[in-house]
Amino acid sequence: YLTAVSGEEQEKSHVYTIGGLELNEETVEVTVDGEAVKLTPMEFKIVQLLIKNPGRVFSADEIYERIWNEKAVNTDTIMVHVRNIREKIEIDPRNPKYLKVVWGVGYKIDKQ
Repeated sequence: YLTAVSGEEQEKSHVYTIGGLELNEETVEVTVDGEAVKLTPMEFKIVQLLIKNPGRVFSADEIYERIWNEKAVNTDTIMVHVRNIREKIEIDPRNPKYLKVVWGVGYKIDKQ
């Protein structure tokens, strides 16, 4: 059932922070240690999905289906996006602090 909500409903936070990584849904901005990071709309959606579910591992198929709203045909695109995101948000992309790979399973952003 649906219930009416008054206009004074407490605002939900639209900012997600893990360590120095911060995503703001209202301004569609991502910062790392206070520095703005330029992400494409798809990269933003991937970071948004992962940061809103810290510690949860998403398979490439699952990420594809949630972002593109269709069955995953080729998940190579997810690997490319993840690589690009890492280049932008990680100090050392080969030793990532935020966006982690769980080999054979998928991707996650850890709780810190």
